[in-house]
Amino acid sequence: MIELSEIRKVFNEGKTYALTAVDGVSLSLEARKVTVLRGPSGSGKTSLLSLIGCMARPTSGRIHLEGREISSLPERFLTDIRRRTFGFIFQQFHLIKGISALENVMLPAYPLGEDHDALRKRARELLDLFGIAARADSRSEWLSGGEAQRTAIARALINDPAVIIADEPTAHLDTKLSREFMDIVARFRGQQKTIVIASHDPLVYDSPAVDRVVNMRDGRIEVSGP
Repeated sequence: MIELSEIRKVFNEGKTYALTAVDGVSLSLEARKVTVLRGPSGSGKTSLLSLIGCMARPTSGRIHLEGREISSLPERFLTDIRRRTFGFIFQQFHLIKGISALENVMLPAYPLGEDHDALRKRARELLDLFGIAARADSRSEWLSGGEAQRTAIARALINDPAVIIADEPTAHLDTKLSREFMDIVARFRGQQKTIVIASHDPLVYDSPAVDRVVNMRDGRIEVSGP
């Protein structure tokens, strides 16, 4: 369970050009469910997602993860929480050019000091799970859009995270690939993972894999689904 209490995020606070991206949001995200943050561009959903995933700190308010208050922890503790608890899927994929798909998948696990051969084996198994094991040794820039997306998903899973965070994951995908992505989300749900997605794509928020849709506008929650 992730609990957000009166969360605000203000950029350039105290300046004339300050921007309030998240404005007093209180929200409970149930474990092992799929939640979609839906809203137009500028609604604050990506900023809220970054706060949920410990990629940013709130200006005010509190965030609790499994009952533990984490929003005020020192950065070194937040870094460890990000590595061990969250897997991130970004709309641009952010694969590192010049290295292979396999090496990209392995990257988030390097700081944990796992045996290299065991890590390499698990990364290959993940690529095989998503049907692209044959592309494991291909440089990331040689991958198709669908292959790059699946590599990014495998990378997000390399540390076996309890929570998967996805920011506009279908923004650069066609209809077929978007539906394939939601099939993968349904698989995650079946594995009892918690998934939080920011999206304004109806192929995402209308998917039967989604348990709850939270509507956002101007940094606030409009209507929270059941």
